[in-house]
Amino acid sequence: MEPTPELSPHHAYPDHWEADVVLRDGGTARIRPITTDDAERLVSFYEQVSDESKYYRFFAPYPRLSDRDVHRFTHHDYVDRVGLAVTIGGEFIGTVRFDRINEQGRPASAPADEAEVAFLVQDAHQGRGVASALLEHIAAVARERGIRRFAAEVLPANNKMIKVFRDAGYTQQRSFEDGSVHLTLDLEPTEKSLAVQRGREQRAEARSVQRLLAPGSVAVIGTGRTPGGVGRTVLRNLLAAGFTGRTYAVNRAFDEGLATLDGVPAHRSLGEIDERVDLAVIAVPAHRVPEAVADCGEHGVQGLVVLSAGYAERGSAGRELQRELVRQARSYGMRIIGPNAFGIINTAESVRLNASLAPESPARGRIGLFTQSGAIGIALLSGLHRRGAGLSSFISAGNRADVSGNDFLQYSFEDQDTDVALLYLESLGNPRKFTRLARRTAAVKPVVVVKGARHSGTNPPGHAVPVSRIPDATVSALMRQAGVIRVDTVTEMVDAGLLLAGQPLPAGPRVAILGNSESLGLLTYDACLAEGLRPRPPRDLTTAASPQDFRDALAEALADGTCDAVIVTAIPWVGENGEAETGDGEVLAAALRGAAAGGPAKPVAVVHVEIGGLAEALAAASSTAAPRTRPTTLAGRPAAAPGAPTGAAPPTATAPTEPGTEAPAETAGAAEPAEPAEPEAAEPPARPGRIPAYPAAERAVRAMAEAVKYAQWRRQAATPGKVPEFLDETTDEPGAAALIDTLLGTAPDPRGRPLTHDEARELLSRYGIPVRPTLPAPDPEAAVAAAARLGYPVALKTTAPHLRHRADLGGVRLDLTDEDALRRAYAEVTELLGKPAELLPVVQSMAPRGVDTVVRASIDAAAGAVLSFGLAGAPSELLGDTAHRLVPATDRDAAELIRSIKAAPVLFGWRGSAPVDTPALEELLLRLSRLVDDHPEVVSVALEPVVVAPQGLTVLGATVRLAPPPPRGDLGPRRLPNY
Repeated sequence: MEPTPELSPHHAYPDHWEADVVLRDGGTARIRPITTDDAERLVSFYEQVSDESKYYRFFAPYPRLSDRDVHRFTHHDYVDRVGLAVTIGGEFIGTVRFDRINEQGRPASAPADEAEVAFLVQDAHQGRGVASALLEHIAAVARERGIRRFAAEVLPANNKMIKVFRDAGYTQQRSFEDGSVHLTLDLEPTEKSLAVQRGREQRAEARSVQRLLAPGSVAVIGTGRTPGGVGRTVLRNLLAAGFTGRTYAVNRAFDEGLATLDGVPAHRSLGEIDERVDLAVIAVPAHRVPEAVADCGEHGVQGLVVLSAGYAERGSAGRELQRELVRQARSYGMRIIGPNAFGIINTAESVRLNASLAPESPARGRIGLFTQSGAIGIALLSGLHRRGAGLSSFISAGNRADVSGNDFLQYSFEDQDTDVALLYLESLGNPRKFTRLARRTAAVKPVVVVKGARHSGTNPPGHAVPVSRIPDATVSALMRQAGVIRVDTVTEMVDAGLLLAGQPLPAGPRVAILGNSESLGLLTYDACLAEGLRPRPPRDLTTAASPQDFRDALAEALADGTCDAVIVTAIPWVGENGEAETGDGEVLAAALRGAAAGGPAKPVAVVHVEIGGLAEALAAASSTAAPRTRPTTLAGRPAAAPGAPTGAAPPTATAPTEPGTEAPAETAGAAEPAEPAEPEAAEPPARPGRIPAYPAAERAVRAMAEAVKYAQWRRQAATPGKVPEFLDETTDEPGAAALIDTLLGTAPDPRGRPLTHDEARELLSRYGIPVRPTLPAPDPEAAVAAAARLGYPVALKTTAPHLRHRADLGGVRLDLTDEDALRRAYAEVTELLGKPAELLPVVQSMAPRGVDTVVRASIDAAAGAVLSFGLAGAPSELLGDTAHRLVPATDRDAAELIRSIKAAPVLFGWRGSAPVDTPALEELLLRLSRLVDDHPEVVSVALEPVVVAPQGLTVLGATVRLAPPPPRGDLGPRRLPNY
């Protein structure tokens, strides 16, 4: 007999199970535990479920719930019996429940690790991905409560419920018993289940942004009765852009007799509008926003753009108002851009939306732009317009309380109208997710990022997100690893964006330089060398060169197989009277465009000095303004993998295909819609279209260098690295886990604990990382005894914190070959630096000579585990010459890590020295990465120094810190952040 909740141990309400989620259609809903206060909601919900859905749930006609049913389904102990509900507007739209059972299928308590699970989704909300979201969350709850398997009985006709389980990606078993299908799911996350979860998250979040950018109708709430003001400005901009949908002006202060305003219907509230409004732009004072949001939610608005200020940028009180705004909007299933936003723009011909304060809508183009600053947004829109570039979409998120740069990346990944994504970010709410999404998006189209507030150590006012403590240099390295083009200024972002949107990717770093100014050509040549490119000697066409000369020279350079890109430099012609002629820009532009169109597809950039009309004329054939068509095979797929570098080698990089692209079904109702296909990589123009022009050689070269590095990343991403199999054979993961449990104890200190030298050696040895032993030497006799035990030659080291790894301070003596040398060294060190009790000296056997390096791994709560490498010593620390990669690292990551520091030549035979054993160093990096990835309790490791010799390496010192593992939100069920 099932124990009643009154007889069961009661556990506190688990509020950490509450979560906001984005459903398949882009709307939001809230998942939370069911409580005893939900009886009326449950009855109302059940009354709205069809008889067919009820039959599938209870295997018999079940028209209504009895009082006993209601009591059972609303009383849980949150351990053995758990119920979750999905709510919108406070009302249930779906439920799930599990009951722990024993091997005989009877109600049980722990340690039984199996539970029976059942779902029910309201028919009106089937097809929105409700059941799949519930399964993710109830599975996470079950794992937390020690349940490892779900069992479910499903009628054979209930194909949709069977599909929910089948498509989840968990390991499962299926049998047919007593007229029903018996399903058993192993709840341990698998690579497939995680991929399915992330694929669903991507499609849902992309759809939520698409709903905001492509509404069928827009209401501006707070439209002023007189010209001027924020609301009236947005209304004017909507009309001026030619928005293709329906527009409404809303203001509760309108006179009752006012029917229209600026030619659009005017209303006092959304309730007066005959149709449902898709998007509401809110431009009222902050204290009136809650009323406006409630009006929107009650009338089915899908999304909000909140221009109103007075939130987190005003301090703690405003931050709480901002959190309440998000809670209120999400309770109605709406997403928010803002508050304190500048607005949104979509230039698609079928939409033509300018719901922003930008007075002029940008031209249609292929660049997507996201910014967290209205002022920067204005500057970027102006700069792109001035240089003749168009946009596909624009979002200025303000305080980014809800929709963030991560959401924009999800949208950009799928948007066929966007070839390049530009982002100005001042904070990263979820750095782990950002790098994951950026890597996926960068595999199909460039992502260019400027990160503001890099060195302040705090978030800008209004950005209520966790602060990451990792240095900006580390953030930059991790972005590079993910394929992100990280630049320092918004000018550089525009420069790179223009080149990437209008030109093919270069096949390599070889650059041809030609022009009519020898000096400008030399400046360009020097800039190429500084950026790591391989320029050919500049070709001087002389100041007498005509546009036809430029055309011939460019055509010749493009046809040269030893050239991957071309930079053209141009100064005004000097006429016969000695005066500069600046009006031939259009003629030169036509010549350059003609040569580019007729030659092999390679990137071309122009550096010009005061040539009137040249930049404008080059922008006239903007490839950022026209949609691109793709050659297709007979199967309807692109003929070649697009978006990769052009040239002799065919491009191969495409977006990774994730498992589980089939949509999950609900318990009953209409068939699920087909999932959209994965987007293909953005197709570069078959011939260069818009040729970007730059007023300085350095800017053009920097943009070209970024394109070269990105193209190289794309080529490498096509064949990702692997974790070598030898690690599986030479690591003792269970032994390390048991040791860590012992060291942490049953009640670990949340702050963690450092390991002793011997404890660290034992743990690292489980992963094949030997650390050379050290023996304490509190006095000369102990030092001599230690040396006798270890064998000469030995080293004497001080380990006091202020002297550790500081050989320059005299605390290290090497190559001590006998007892006399050791005693002399001991006396010298103690006389120079202090008493042995202060110095904590140790003795260690000498290692083979080599290059001293430092290998570290640490966990940042926001960014995740990071692997770092550099040379040992003060110079490397002072210059910040350290490379970083995210964990888990692959063989390619390890190889790149040791080659990406500036001092890397020291490892490869610099100035005639013997090259060191870099394969051994790469193996060490992989082993440490594996340790930290397998055991999140290992929150920091420092191997210093690691002496890398021509044959092998030696780890001379190791410090390890253990702590309870920080939460990994990226591995749990999908949820929207709450800041």
